Order: sequence, then C-alpha cells, then structure tokens
Amino acid sequence: MTLPGKGELLRLGFYDPDAALADLAGLGPGAHELLAILSRAADPDAALAGLVTLAGSQGNGFVEELAADEGTAMRLVSVLGASPALADHLARHPGHWRELADPTLGTTRPAAYVFRASLLEAVGAKSVDESPVATVPDAEAVDALRVEYRRWLLRLAARDLAHQLPVDDVAAELSDLACATLDAALAVARARLGEEDAQAVRLAVIAMGKCGGHELNYVSDVDVIFVHEAADGVGEDVSLRVATQLASNLIHVCSAHTGEGTIWPVDAALRPEGKAGVLSRTITGHVGYYERWASTWEFQALLKARPAAGDLELGQAYVDAVNPFVWKAADRDGFVADTQAMRRRVVAHIPSKEADRELKLGAGGLRDVEFAVQLLQLVHGRADTGIREPTTLSALAALTRAGYVGREDGEAMHEAYAFLRRMEHRLQLRRLRRTHVVPDDEASLRWLARSLGYLRDPVVRLKKEWGHQRIEVRRLHEKLFYRPLLDAVARIPSGQVHLSTKAAEERLTALGYADPKAALRHLEALTTGVSRRAALQRALLPVMLQWLSEGSDPDAGLFGFRRISDALGVTPWYLRSLRDEGSVAQHFATILSTSRYTTALLEREPEALRLLGHDLAPLSAEALTDEMVARAARRRTTTSAEEAVRHIRAIRRRELFRISAAELLGEAGIDTIGAALSRLTDATLEASLRTVVADEVARRGIDGPPTRIAIVAMGRYGGFELSYASDADVLFVHQPVEGADPGEATQFALKVIADLRRLLALPGADPPLEIDADLRPEGRQGALVRTLPAYAAYYAKWSGIWESQALLRADAVVGDPKVREAFIEMIDPLRYPEGGLSEDDIIEVRRIKGRVDHERLPRGADPNTHLKLGRGGLADIEWTAQLLQMRHAYAVPGLRTPRTVEALQAARDASLIEADDAETLIGAWRMVSRVRNAVTLARGRPADSLPAGPVEQHAVAAILGYPAGATDELVNDYLRMTRLAHGVVERVFWE
Repeated sequence: MTLPGKGELLRLGFYDPDAALADLAGLGPGAHELLAILSRAADPDAALAGLVTLAGSQGNGFVEELAADEGTAMRLVSVLGASPALADHLARHPGHWRELADPTLGTTRPAAYVFRASLLEAVGAKSVDESPVATVPDAEAVDALRVEYRRWLLRLAARDLAHQLPVDDVAAELSDLACATLDAALAVARARLGEEDAQAVRLAVIAMGKCGGHELNYVSDVDVIFVHEAADGVGEDVSLRVATQLASNLIHVCSAHTGEGTIWPVDAALRPEGKAGVLSRTITGHVGYYERWASTWEFQALLKARPAAGDLELGQAYVDAVNPFVWKAADRDGFVADTQAMRRRVVAHIPSKEADRELKLGAGGLRDVEFAVQLLQLVHGRADTGIREPTTLSALAALTRAGYVGREDGEAMHEAYAFLRRMEHRLQLRRLRRTHVVPDDEASLRWLARSLGYLRDPVVRLKKEWGHQRIEVRRLHEKLFYRPLLDAVARIPSGQVHLSTKAAEERLTALGYADPKAALRHLEALTTGVSRRAALQRALLPVMLQWLSEGSDPDAGLFGFRRISDALGVTPWYLRSLRDEGSVAQHFATILSTSRYTTALLEREPEALRLLGHDLAPLSAEALTDEMVARAARRRTTTSAEEAVRHIRAIRRRELFRISAAELLGEAGIDTIGAALSRLTDATLEASLRTVVADEVARRGIDGPPTRIAIVAMGRYGGFELSYASDADVLFVHQPVEGADPGEATQFALKVIADLRRLLALPGADPPLEIDADLRPEGRQGALVRTLPAYAAYYAKWSGIWESQALLRADAVVGDPKVREAFIEMIDPLRYPEGGLSEDDIIEVRRIKGRVDHERLPRGADPNTHLKLGRGGLADIEWTAQLLQMRHAYAVPGLRTPRTVEALQAARDASLIEADDAETLIGAWRMVSRVRNAVTLARGRPADSLPAGPVEQHAVAAILGYPAGATDELVNDYLRMTRLAHGVVERVFWE
C-alpha cells in the first residue's frame, strides 16, 4: 500500500498529517480505500483515530469489510468524525458498530412503538403489559437503559449525518425515543416501589416543550408534567404519595450518572407553582390551578402538551381538559405584552460575552422563531383549529397556508429555522452535552462547519451563512406579525391568501391596540396606492408596528405616525431617514407610543424629527440665547414683536422636544433634565426681554431704555429643577439709568414686563410659558416690579422667615448683569443669616411647614402618593434641605446653592446629616421628580399624584425604564423610597 503524502492529507482535510500517516499504516492496506470517505468527515483525524480504536477490538478483516461496504463506512466514519461522545460509546460497546451495517438504515425510520418495546425489553419489562414493571436488577436496568438508548441514538445520528435527514424528522425521532425512555424509566420506578404499591395509582407523563412538540434536540432537558388518579379504593393521600414516589424515581433513573453516563435531565418545573408545587396532581387539581392562578406563559407552554408515557388514556384526558385554556390565553389583558416581556427577560439574562454566539436565545436565534409562531397560533388558533400544530415547522407551514404569514416570509423563516436547528444538533451531538453557544475558536468552528457539509473554506462559509440566517430571522421576526396586516388592507392583488378583516382585528387587539378598526384605517391610509411614499410606508410599517406595540399606547402611536406622515410625507428626507437610519425609526416609534406630550410637540414642529439622528444633549443657555436673539432680531425688523417672540417660542418648542426625547430614550438623567429646562427658560426670557425692550424703545421713539431690567429665577426655576409642567417663578427688578425720571422708568418696566408675560402666555403651537411673580414682596397685592432700593427697604423692614426661605432658591439669571449681581449681593445676608437661625425662627419654619401639610394637600388626595405634598415627597425633602441651609450656610459655603441635591450633598460632606440619610433623601427626590416628569410626558398634561389606573401606571413605568408588566414594581419602589425619606425628614427636620 502506498500511503498518501502529507500535502495530500492536508488537502483532504486532515489537521495532523503525521498522526494520520501513522494511523493509516496501522490499519493496513484497506485503509487507503477509506480516504475519500474520511475526507468528508467533520473531523477526519478523529474519525481515523476512532477506526484505529475499533480495529483493535474487532480483529483481522475489520478494515477490509468496511472498505467493501461504502454505505456502512460512510455512516460509521460520519459518526466518528462528528461525535467523540458516540465514538467513546463504540469504544465501550464495539459490537454496536454493526448497527450501522443495516442496509435499510438510510431509508427507514423506526416507529414509536418499536422504540418503546426495545427499551422496555432492555429493563426486563413487557410492552404488552398495561403497567410494565422492570425485572432486571435495578443497577443493571439503569445501565441497560442507557446502553439501549445510545444504541438507538447511534443509528439515528448515523442516518442524520450520512443521509442528510430533514431536521424535523430527526427531532421527531428523538422525541419518540425520549417518550420510550420515559416509559422504560417508569417501569424501573415501579419495580423500586414494588408492583403492588405501584398499582395504587394511575400515572401519566405529559411531554411538554420540545419533547411535547415532537421537536427534541439531541441533548435537552425533557420537560414533563405528571398527572395521576387514584386506583379504585385508594385514598387521595396514598395516591399522591405513590405518584410522587414514581415521578421522583423516574426523574432519577433518567438523570443519574452511572458507569454508562446519563441520558438527560427530566425537568418538571413547568408544573403548577413550578418547583414549589407538588410533583403530581390530579386532573381536577390541574384545572383548578389553571382556572385561578396560571400566568400567560403557562398557557403558552400547554400548547405543546401531549401524553408521552405511563397511562396514555389518563394523559389524553388531561390534554383534553387543559386544551381550552390554551386558546383563551390571547383574551387575557396584556397577553402579547406579557409574552414579549418574558422574551426580553430571557434575552437580558444571556451573559454579554456569549450574546453574539447564543444560537437559541440570542437575537435572530431559534427562540425568536418559536415565540413568533406560538404567538400567532395563540392569537388566531381560537377560531382556526387548522393552525393548532405543536411542532414549530408544522405550525409555521399551517400559518402560511392559512394566510396568517406571507408565503415568501414563511418559506424563508422555515429555511432559517431549519438551518439553526441543524447547527444546534451538530453542537450537541459532538459531546452529547446541552449547549447552544457557538464556539469561537478556529478548530471548533472548522469542525462545526465541516459537520454541516462546508468542506471548502469551512469557517468562512459557515460564518457567512449563519450571519445571513440570523439577519433573516430578525428581519422576518419583525415582519411576521405585521406584514399580513398591511396585506389585509392592501388594494393591490398579490395572488396570496390574505388575513380577513376579522383576523386582522384579532391580531391588532392581541398586540395591544384598543381600537383595531381605527388602526386598520390608519394602515390603509398610510399604504394605499402605488406611489413611492406608499411603497416606503409598506416597507417601514412592519417594524414600526412592532415598536409601536411595545409602547404603552400603540393606538396613539399609530395615529401620531399617520398625522406626522401626512405632514412630512412629501418631504424627501422624512421616510428616507426612517428607512435608512434604524435608530431614528425606533426612537420615533418609542416616542409616539409612549408620550403624548412629546408627540404633540413633534406634530407642531415635525422638522424636529431630524434631531433623533443626532446627539440629544441639551444646548447651553448661551447657544440658545444667541440663536433666539438672532432669529427674533431678523423678524422684528420686518414684523411685530409678537411675531418675533413667536419665533423664539418655536425654538423653545424644538428644544422641549430635544429634552423630552432625551429623557424618554434614557439619554439624560433627572438632574440634567431639570437644568436643561431651566436653561431653556433662561434663554427664552432673555431673548424675549431683549425683543420687548427694543420694541418698546422703538414705539416710544426714545434713544434707549430709561431703566435696566433683570429677572430673578425663584422656586424650582431658580433651583435648576424645572419640570415640564412648572411655571417660571420669578421676581422682576429694575434700576433707572442715571438721569432718568423714576416714574417714567417704572412705567417703562411695567409695560415691558406686561408685554413679556402676555406674549409668552399667548395660545400657540408650543406649551405657553407662564411667568408667575407671586413670590414678590406682598404677593399679588404688591408691586409687580421694584427697584433695588425698594427691595432692600422692604426686606429690611417687613420680610418674614418664609421670604428668607424663598430667597434660598433665588438666582438672578436674565437681564442686566449689574442689576442681577447687585440683587444677589443684597439678598445673601437675608437667606444665609450670620449665626444661622434662632430657635424661634426654627420653630416658625416648622409651624409653617405643618400648616402647609395640613391645609394644602387637596381633599381626597392620598398622602402616600401625592408627588409634592405627600409623605416623603418633594416638599418634605426640599424643606429639610432648606432648613439645613438657613441654619448652617453662614458657616458652610457649600450650602449656598439654590439646588436641592447640591445642598444635601454639602450637608452630608459637612457632617450635618448622616451619609445614608442624605443618599435616601437624594434618591427619593430624584425618584419623585422622575415620576412627576413621566406623568406629564405620558398624559400630555401634569398631575400631582402617582397614577392609580393601570394604563397610566404602565405608561409611567415604561418611561422610567421598568420592563413591561412591572407597574407593581414601580409603585412598590415609589412607596418604599418615599417612606424611607419621610423617616429621615422626621428625624432631621422635626427633631
């Protein structure tokens, strides 16, 4: 025999030619005949080494016999090259290689009853018995079951690898083999209890999950549910005990590790109450649980239930009893949201380092297909029994035939799913271990690619095909629900079966649309016609509809999309940017279906949509002021001050959209949002003040203003803590220029301020900016504007402790810089009194706070959830910070700030408050402020309390980043944080 050279072996796919030459020489002359077959193995080196091991146990003639039978050689080499685990099995049981010499192996599939009879015989049980009992000694039976299982697995793997079986046939055969194994394990369990005791109960094993769906993997947990009924004359307690013992022993027989290894884990966690529930129940017990307690996912799981082992008649009665629950699942509130939330939770638990290699749970993986198919079944299977298939590929085919999935989409999804399942099978077959993570080392990828038939450039071709199929799954997963909806309203014939209007409405309802008829009208309006715009909408809408359905208000989202599309549809950049910039479209959909406030801004300023493609970081007050002043100056020269201020307000509207979008999309925290809204108000007031002053000067025909005006921010505005619904609390101050008549200067200031307030409060396309001057001396009865000396005289003679407290948040930000500086210099001794507060002053502050708590909380408001005046709410925390400031700011410079969080941090750093207490107050303040903003964003208008209704709670929770279905978590977090904050306030403020 002439051995091939090393180069030839490398070309044939061998990795270690030196070892291969030695092995070939050891096999003798016939080995050369096997080279072509070895070159097609997943791992030619491993296959050759396996042949050497077998040859050593088989004696002379083995290699020649194999070389003379190409079919047997192909099957054996395929197994040895793809599965070291099965190669080890052959090394322990070398005679099993002859199983692969069966000439009918490639063309026939064993029936389920053949598996059952064979495995029961292995443990000494008779398949014809009503309740077979093992007669082989226990340890021998457990090992015999493993050996027989592996024998059948070897035959299946050989057919799969060498004869390219369809993946659904392989999965179905694995499922049948698993059911037979469960029956044999139950026979061993009966023997352990004793035949007489075992007869006290009828026990059925219900296959769930992939086994129930006839689509099992090579290595997977076998999900089951146990059902029992007492035999005649047996009490319930006894029957439960016996059923539990049988079930426990069955699990142990399959899962235990012996000298022959293990088979697979049996998992009964899908039973009622999961691992906390009893292991077996009667049918009545199961039904009672599903009627009262079951979650949506449990009904979804029942879609795959089928009798697998034990008492099949009882098992079928169980399936018949629970089957109606499956098809009522889609009627439950939040059905799709719950299911999608469960999918997101699964994805969130994938380790980040494995996410891109996760074949089952990752994006574009197997679970995406399975979830999509099951959801469509549950939505439409209520009325259409023809799609109630438990197997994923069979269900997908049925959905496609019935028009619930587009024909091309269904075929592409079938191909992608089959490819991913083949990858999964090869990965698990290698070591007979449960895994779904694709390896990242070159050698393992080479083996995997070759096992799938990629013999040339295997790694490159595998990565290319896998990447393509993952993209296809992601693309089709987005389309699967939504493309048929567009076809249902299309007026262009396509030759395919379409969803009926009723089915389309059912699907929209299940997806969370409260008014499916209106939603279909919107879809029709958006996609009707043959224009480029309609074509782009048809391409965009499947993914847009998915994103909209994930929001808290899909109906409002779709309606908003239609209105904005009507406004911008002919604009060249609009649909193009949505199509080409995926993040823009997703962010757009999130905003539309989550926030009425931001959607309203966008409808009035559609061009602001362009911002979603850029950084949403808020602009500085200086940049905004420059832009507003320049825009207003251009308009004021040709039109009125009112028109100029309208353009200032348009910029403000755009920036409100930018800020609110940043909050909705999680790109800015509450401190940043409060500061951004305050700076935007600064810029709006500054530009508007300059515009109105200039207009008044021109109207009077004078050379310049007779007085210098400044605006002092107060309250939340002064503290850089504005919310979307906040008024701008201010004080107006002016100082006549040298030589000006004081009366004329005051009249000029009053006219300017009146015009400023009027122009900014006019009804318009943007939210009006209400300027509130009620914190001025003497309140609403006092002068609207005063000079610096007038303020000084008032504060020196009349001011009370509450005015000193109000001035803590004063920040002169707008208008004449010198006047602003002089005002701050004047009020600092008032708000930061030397030596702090007297005991009488402290008592007075507490008295006022007590009166506010008692008198200002609205009648009927819940003190636990009122955002401002509730226990541990904004007022509690802010008054606590302000009392610390008035008492200690004279000695602690860090306390001289208008900002609540900064004041609490400074108090902590100065050891005026415990660090944990400071963090509790800061955390609660941020939480309540975020909730306050979220309520306005969701409703489009402000509210003073945490929403009580589930719809608004869901919207607020979504904005705050809670997963779907976590509204209770939001409420619990809010109540916990405010309760803790209130406890700190009780200690720090009142003691």
